[in-house]
Amino acid sequence: MLVPKLTEKAVAAFAILAEKREAWLSDVEVPGLRLRATTGAKTFYACWTNRATGERQREKLGLWGALTVEQARTAARIVLGKVATGGDPAAERAARAADHAKRKAEAALTATEAAFTLDLLIQDWETLHLSTRRASYRAEATRALRHAFKVHLDAPAKALDHVAVLAVIDRLAKAGKATTGGLVLRYGSACYGWAVKRRRLLLNPFTGLPMPERTGSRERVLTSQEVGEIWRAAGTMTAPYGPATRFLLLTLARRDEVCGMRWGEVSPDLSTWTQPGSRTKNGRGHVVPLSSPARGVLRDMLGADPLGPVPARPSADQLVFGSVTTLGLRPISGHSWVKRTLDAAIAAARAEAAAAAGRQAEAMPGWVQHDFRRAGVTWLAGAGFAPHVADRLLNHASGTISGVAAVYQRNDFMPERREALEAWGEHVDAAAAEGRVDAQQQGADDAVPPSHGPIFRSRASKRWSDAPLTEGARRDSAPSNLAGVKAAKKPYR
Repeated sequence: MLVPKLTEKAVAAFAILAEKREAWLSDVEVPGLRLRATTGAKTFYACWTNRATGERQREKLGLWGALTVEQARTAARIVLGKVATGGDPAAERAARAADHAKRKAEAALTATEAAFTLDLLIQDWETLHLSTRRASYRAEATRALRHAFKVHLDAPAKALDHVAVLAVIDRLAKAGKATTGGLVLRYGSACYGWAVKRRRLLLNPFTGLPMPERTGSRERVLTSQEVGEIWRAAGTMTAPYGPATRFLLLTLARRDEVCGMRWGEVSPDLSTWTQPGSRTKNGRGHVVPLSSPARGVLRDMLGADPLGPVPARPSADQLVFGSVTTLGLRPISGHSWVKRTLDAAIAAARAEAAAAAGRQAEAMPGWVQHDFRRAGVTWLAGAGFAPHVADRLLNHASGTISGVAAVYQRNDFMPERREALEAWGEHVDAAAAEGRVDAQQQGADDAVPPSHGPIFRSRASKRWSDAPLTEGARRDSAPSNLAGVKAAKKPYR
C-alpha cells in the first residue's frame, strides 16, 4: 500500500512540473524556444529542424536564473534567425571551441619557448649530448658559445636568428679572431642541430652561413729576446698565473692542458707529466718529460726548497695551477687579462730599458700564448732535432710519420723528447738572463748550430740540476695563493 501512495505523489509532482513548463512556454511566445527542466536545473534551448536532413537540433542558450525570460527570447530569435539564413550554430560553436583550444595551446607553447633560453639549450646540449665527448671539447665548446653570445643567453633560444649570428661572427673576424669565429660557428651549428633533431626547435640559425675568411695560418715565431721578456714578465705575476705561463712555455703544451693539470698526473719525482686522453685534443694520452726548469716551477708551487727533497704533494685531484675562488680551486680563467698583464709588464720593461739607453721604446709585435709551441719546435728544428720528435712533443695526431708508416711505427721517442725539452729549457733560461738579445739581430755566437750531433753530445753530458740560478737570473714574484703553499716569498726560477 506504500508503493501506490508514492506513485500517486510522483504523478502529482510531474503533473505540477508539466503545468509550470507549459505556463513558462506560453509566456515565452517565441517558436522554437524551449525550457528543459532537469533535477536541480532548468535550461533554455533554441530548437529547430534541419531542413536538409530532417533532424531535430538545438542550441543551448543558458540556465534559468542566469538568463531572464526576455534575454532567452532575444537569444532564441538570434539563433533561429541565423538558421533561417542558412547558418549553422553547431558548426560555429565547434569553430569557437577549436579557436579557444588553439589560442590556449599557442599561449602554452609561447611560455615554453620563452622558458627555453639559449643558456638552458647549451646546458642541455652539454648534459645530454656532450657527456660522451672529451672533457676538453665539452668545456671549450660551451665556454665559446656562452662567451660569444653572452648578451643572448637569457633570451629564448628560438629568438637567435641568422642576423644575430652573423653579427657575432663578423665582429670576431674584424677583431682578427677569424679562427675563433669559425669555431663558434661550428659549435653553434652542432648545438642547434641537436635541438632541431630533438624537436626542441624548428630552425638552426647557423645553417648555411659562410665561414669567416682567415688571413692565413699564423707565422709568428717568438725570438729569443721575446722569449726572455715573456719569461721575466711572467715572474711579475702572482701564482698561479705567472708559474702557469712559464710552465706552458717550457713544456710546449696547450693552454687548456696546463690549466687543467692535476697533481695526480705528475710522477712522484716530478720527472714526467702524464696527460689523460680525456683532456687532450686528439683524445690520446700523452706523456710530457719535464725539464729541470719545469720541475723548478712545480717545486715553487709546492713551496719546496730548491735543493731540498720534494715535499708531500696535495691530493691527486687538486689542480696544480688552480685559481682560488669562493667555490674552491678552479681552472685558470680570464686569459685575456693574463695576456694584457704580460703585455703591460713587457712594455714597462722595454720603456725602462729604452730610457736608460736614451732611445725610443719599440712595442713588442702581437703574439699569443699558442705561439710558444711554434717558437719551441722552430728552435728545436734549428738545433738539429728530427721533425718526428717535435711531432711527438706537440702530441700531433698526424705529422711526418703518417699513413701506413704510422700504423707500424709505435716508438714514442721518449729519450729524444726528454733531451729536446732539456735543451729548450736551457735556451729559455739563457734567454731570460739580463741583457739577452736576439741572436738573429746581433749575430751572436749563441745561434744554434745546424747539425744535431755535436751540440747534443755536449748537452747530453751537461744535464740540468735542481741547483738555483745565479742571482742575476732570478726574479722575485709574489707567493702562491694556493692552499697549502708556504706563505714565505720565494723567487721563481
